[in-house]
Amino acid sequence: MAKHHDDDDEHYKRALCELQVELVKLQRDLIANDARVLIILEGRDAAGKDGTIKRLTEHMSPRDTRVHAPGKPSNREETEWYFQRFTPFLPAGQEFVLFNRSWYNRAGVERVMGFCTEKQVERFFESVVPFEEMLIGDGMEIRKYYLDISKSEQKKRLKEREEDPLKQWKISPIDEAAQKKWKDYSKARDEMFQRSSHKAAPWHIVRADDKKPARLALMRDLLGSFSYKKKFGKLTRPDPSIVFPWSEAAAERISD
Repeated sequence: MAKHHDDDDEHYKRALCELQVELVKLQRDLIANDARVLIILEGRDAAGKDGTIKRLTEHMSPRDTRVHAPGKPSNREETEWYFQRFTPFLPAGQEFVLFNRSWYNRAGVERVMGFCTEKQVERFFESVVPFEEMLIGDGMEIRKYYLDISKSEQKKRLKEREEDPLKQWKISPIDEAAQKKWKDYSKARDEMFQRSSHKAAPWHIVRADDKKPARLALMRDLLGSFSYKKKFGKLTRPDPSIVFPWSEAAAERISD
């Protein structure tokens, strides 16, 4: 049994290394072409966003790679146009930016936790697709991923968080509500997909109960969505049972 686990681990490390080499190749090409890339990562609490971002950016250029994790809005930000608080963090030429949560907070956590009004949610939905289309029309590349996990897996991970002294910084009052408001989050997520997945920037769902295959599948899908020099195409084919574009039909494969 232990040997099988070691083999799995070796396979994962080798696959991860190969994909990280591809990411470096991709970035070199993006820099040469003055590209602007924005990766939006959303998902359930404890779905593995931090770990995914860590592996994605591990060997990328620190100067040209940025991660933005929006915190609680300031008093000033609360009076601004909603998207204004995110625009300073958008990528400039040659930059690869990852949003660890994003403007979709309004359709998810803010809505479920009652931090905004339904009128504000509606205004968000009316604006978000035109806003993203405007960015893409101006030459920005946007990719949107949602990490989905089952209720039992989330419960297990939140418990581990409480018990691990190295993960204490991850604990928040929002965590406590994650399980209690599970169905509310499911409902908000489903409406978010329905109203904000569009041709220019569709949502991709990552089934993330098993962290390692989920990370590899997301990286493959991301790499597969770009053309770049010396691309090793064989490596960039994702597992469609783990990562897939959202559609009405695909909705049945998501945790409820």
